[in-house]
Amino acid sequence: MQRKLLSIVSIVLGVVFLALAAVYWSVPASSLPHAFPGYLADSPKIHFKHGLGAFLLGIGAFVYAWFAGGPSSK
Repeated sequence: MQRKLLSIVSIVLGVVFLALAAVYWSVPASSLPHAFPGYLADSPKIHFKHGLGAFLLGIGAFVYAWFAGGPSSK
């Protein structure tokens, strides 16, 4: 039961991180929400590295969910 819960939580986190990566890649730094790391007033810069980090965390969360949801070793 706990493994299934962890799989669901990691899938949700994976979706959140992939959405965050899309925001970082599509919105300039001046248009990011103020709570996001990398917000810079009057900056046209796109934060590629922030997006790449969020993307890799999202993929990692999906990989974890894949292996955690596999058959048990009983």
